[in-house]
Amino acid sequence: MEHTTIGQVASWLDATFHSELQEDYDNAGFLVGERQVPCTGILIALDLTPAVADEAITLGFNLIVTHHPLIFSGLRRITSDNEAGRTVISLIRHGIAVYAAHTNLDNLPWGVNGILSEKLGLQNTRILKPLDNENGAGMVGELPEPMEVDAFLQKVKEILRIPTLRTSSTHAITHSHIHAITKVALCGGSGASFIADALAAKADIYITADLKYHDFQRAEGRIILVDAGHYETEQFAKDIFYRAISENFSNFACRISTRQQSLVNYI
Repeated sequence: MEHTTIGQVASWLDATFHSELQEDYDNAGFLVGERQVPCTGILIALDLTPAVADEAITLGFNLIVTHHPLIFSGLRRITSDNEAGRTVISLIRHGIAVYAAHTNLDNLPWGVNGILSEKLGLQNTRILKPLDNENGAGMVGELPEPMEVDAFLQKVKEILRIPTLRTSSTHAITHSHIHAITKVALCGGSGASFIADALAAKADIYITADLKYHDFQRAEGRIILVDAGHYETEQFAKDIFYRAISENFSNFACRISTRQQSLVNYI
């Protein structure tokens, strides 16, 4: 059987997930490793933590595909003095390559926000902040039928498997015009910069993550803001990777990490 090299997989990932759509500040793509080495297996995770690296070593897989880049703003030193350095050293020592599809996967309509919309059952979806005629950040769509606010928030918690949500205050919700949810805007991950776009779309609710305290003031009683967690709103990126890779490569194993967890704990 002909071997598929890591370089061939990386080139396929570039084309499939449109690496050219990543934002200027991003560092997605092939980050660590040798392209000419045959691929022995792919492990998928949202973040490349030491536990994920150890899992790949145990499985004998030599390529890890993640959503968040292991090397983002740059490493000035690769030493054993910090976790990032130790992880990179371990990966290189064990011949494990690393690839990330980050903001390019955010900007694809079937990417992070597309699958989140699908999980929430949204219909008639469109891009919240268009980048061009087909791609862009966030998504806005409609529920099949209106839902009471509390019922919809409970649905979000169940689908994202999160025990709690940060939302607009009860006072803000009570004194808004919103008594039922029909139109939903969302952006997986850090999406505070698109609150104005959610307002312009006349959404009843905007689901995202990493909102600061004063971000909730920007709702102005016209929209319900929900911080549903960074990991939680992007977790389905793993499913996108797994489905695409499994359908296109059959000569090596592909698995979603069982050791990947959110970097945030809820107690």
